Amino acid sequence: MSESIVGTLYGLGTLLLMFSGMPIAFALGLIAVVFMFFFMPGSALDTVTQNVYEEMASITLLSIPLFILKGAAIGKSRAGADLYSAIHAWMHKIPGGLGIANVFACALFAAMAGSSPATCSAIGSAGIPEMRARGYSPGFAAGIIAAGGTLGILLPPSITMILFAVAAEQSLGRLFLAGVGPGLLLVGLFAGYAAWRYKKEYNQALDVYRAGGPKSAYLDELNMTLADKTRMLPRVLPFVVLLIGVMVALYGGYATPSETAGLGGVLALALIALVYGIWRPRQLTPILSSTLKESTMLMFIIGMSLLYSYVMSYLHISQSTAEWIVGLQLSKWVLLATILSMVIVLGFFLPPVSIILMTAPIILPPLKAAGFDLIWFGVVMTVVMEMGLIHPPVGLNIFVIKNVAPDIPLKDVIWGVMPFVGLMFVAVALLCLFPSIATWFPDLIMGPAILPGSGG
Repeated sequence: MSESIVGTLYGLGTLLLMFSGMPIAFALGLIAVVFMFFFMPGSALDTVTQNVYEEMASITLLSIPLFILKGAAIGKSRAGADLYSAIHAWMHKIPGGLGIANVFACALFAAMAGSSPATCSAIGSAGIPEMRARGYSPGFAAGIIAAGGTLGILLPPSITMILFAVAAEQSLGRLFLAGVGPGLLLVGLFAGYAAWRYKKEYNQALDVYRAGGPKSAYLDELNMTLADKTRMLPRVLPFVVLLIGVMVALYGGYATPSETAGLGGVLALALIALVYGIWRPRQLTPILSSTLKESTMLMFIIGMSLLYSYVMSYLHISQSTAEWIVGLQLSKWVLLATILSMVIVLGFFLPPVSIILMTAPIILPPLKAAGFDLIWFGVVMTVVMEMGLIHPPVGLNIFVIKNVAPDIPLKDVIWGVMPFVGLMFVAVALLCLFPSIATWFPDLIMGPAILPGSGG
């Protein structure tokens, strides 16, 4: 049977199992084992566990459960609410300051926790009720938190970027640094939209009031003294110190990514013990249980995805597909647009983890041959996958928001996030026009990257 027919059957079988409702890890593992049985030597089935173990025996992957522990420790405490309250206290005088404070709080929490759902839940549980109480429309409030939560897979430490670094065999430290510039760009775009939308809703509320209608909470003044603002800081500063400390340990050369993840997890547990008094076994049980469940689920998906990729490579499906893409002789930017369009479509149905591990063997060789910097592409791909977190039908962050604010209609949440999806498209366009947005910071900290064929 030809490689093209085998590859077509492999892809169709995968889609069939996934649309059947089977969990992703089981779907990928089952299709891989079935094709090993029919198209590979009989002895191949005896090496399934060995192959999965060898593919997962990466010191970089070890950092994932440790970063999850760090995120769970912070997410299960009141750190998110305190962080949001402090930023709100200092920014409430700015037009749209409450919305901007939520964007900034999401960015800082994402940088500490490294998880989009955790960011949405922690900041949304405090931010959405406060914004609605201050007059913000439900869709606008939900959109800010859902979009802000996506920063969890772009700002370091990012589990998505860890997996891309493994799949693309790129420097994790350089990839983390490359996410900082685009992360700040998205924070700026989100905050700018929040200020503009606030002004629009404020003026509408003012017109209604002047016409004799009810007075919106938008028009109420919030006064906080310097003492009130200062009182908010002590609980937040330790976590900012944690964020800075982890970054210094990683990029100062004092620790490897895995050691940094362990350091972050231990420090996060120490901080919630000191700041919130969370240290007793019954208090730590939800944190450890959440870490264990999420780590097991994620590592199982990674293991089955790597087995899936191994079978695809053994049967020359990925190589043949990559050669076919190269053979189309698409121009450099048409190739990029085609691949990103495919990622967007996959984002309708799959989480970022699966997208990276399933597509990397196919899309990375043509991109590398076309001369693209894979570090830069990893950041662009991450921004595109962020869209998948806030648009249907999967839209994980949308459903997290529905859990946090169940009274907001789903259609309002979806319409609320659509402008932010548009802003992500703007960010991708800017990254294509100005690649240095992503590359300048890693080049500054770690020196210019030596690309293949550069003679370095």
